[in-house]
Amino acid sequence: MENNHPNTPVGGRAPIQFSDVPANRKAAEVAQWLEEHKALRVVCLDLEGEGSFADVLVVAGANSVRHAQSLADGVAQLCREHNYEFLRTEGYATGQWILVDMNDVIVNIFQEPVRELYALEALWGHGSGKGTSAGQNSGE
Repeated sequence: MENNHPNTPVGGRAPIQFSDVPANRKAAEVAQWLEEHKALRVVCLDLEGEGSFADVLVVAGANSVRHAQSLADGVAQLCREHNYEFLRTEGYATGQWILVDMNDVIVNIFQEPVRELYALEALWGHGSGKGTSAGQNSGE
């Protein structure tokens, strides 16, 4: 069969499309970036081994709709710069709860009242010690 992929060398393999950085490290970098840009109460929840939709869930708060949108834009830019997979953003227009889907890492940016309403940290076991703050290694 002929190799018709334009980026694949003849007789070679296709280049890696996305970075192969582990999810915990990606989440830590995203969380650090969020904290540097004034996100509130940034938390990483390790979901690996739970058969869930992602390996790590990052939860952060924002002061306003504009702040939440700016944080989501920044995470998307970080993905482009580091060649991290970026699938989509949900909730951007209203800015109350913005979800950034990085495939193995899901970033949730909330307005504080909405964050309290949905309480994702409690839902995914943050109270049981599974979650960590952004400044800690999620694998600990």
